[in-house]
Amino acid sequence: MNAQNSIAELSPSEFPKALSECPKRPRKLYMMGDFPKGRYIAMVGTRRPSSGAEDLCRRLVRSLEGSGAVVVSGLAQGIDSFCHEAALDLGIPTIAVLGQGLQTRIPGARRDLAKRILYSGGALVTELEGNVPGLKGTYPARNRIIAALSECTVIVESRKQGGSLITAEFALEFKKKLIAIPGDFGRETAEGTNQLLRSGKAIPIFDPGDLASVCGLLKAKEKPAIDTTSLSPETKAFYDRYAGFGKTQQELLDETGLGAAGLLSILTELELAGIAYTEDGFRYRFEKE
Repeated sequence: MNAQNSIAELSPSEFPKALSECPKRPRKLYMMGDFPKGRYIAMVGTRRPSSGAEDLCRRLVRSLEGSGAVVVSGLAQGIDSFCHEAALDLGIPTIAVLGQGLQTRIPGARRDLAKRILYSGGALVTELEGNVPGLKGTYPARNRIIAALSECTVIVESRKQGGSLITAEFALEFKKKLIAIPGDFGRETAEGTNQLLRSGKAIPIFDPGDLASVCGLLKAKEKPAIDTTSLSPETKAFYDRYAGFGKTQQELLDETGLGAAGLLSILTELELAGIAYTEDGFRYRFEKE
């Protein structure tokens, strides 16, 4: 992880409301990044997905654009990673809940994905401190946090047994809406979701574009097209680099090499054009075309 992303220790009073009110809330959380504002939607599934799963995840996540959704998942291989990646590519905030401490090494492509989540203004959270490793027993506890954080849980693909079904059971226990994607008969990665639907525990979605409405999210009014034609060349190049991302002023200074005055000039131009904004004067978000 990047050294500039320090680890914060949070008490229940600092949790998002849904988690703070959960009877099975953790005693504390450790977090890198920030909790994005929005309505939290959990999207989880098997680590060994079908060949069409990545496209399915992208279509599901795309339906959340403009709805104020925040995608919550577990940074596991397969479905979890596909959903995080789709959210990042589409400029939708995302949170990864880990089954290990934040000082424990995250291997391979998942490490790069964790960095992208932080750089985009999302968060990595866990109830495990320091360098506690991810073990078999830590993941069900992680899954309860995913379900408790979210107002709605979506099981994209699941085998007959698996961690995502544990997340589903927690969602039901916490009286959250549970959605499952039906799949082909005989396909292993659809056995779990089909069983949830057959038992009446979950609500089906037959068109990925319906996810936002089934979750109870209202789409924002269509935004006017972003016009960058009036931007200065330097500001346009800056915008092209950061469109869809969230960055702190210090990150922008470090990454661009611009001086404080030059950066302020560019940020002011983008704010006046309506394609950059900040709520705290510290972290900026840049609208994506």
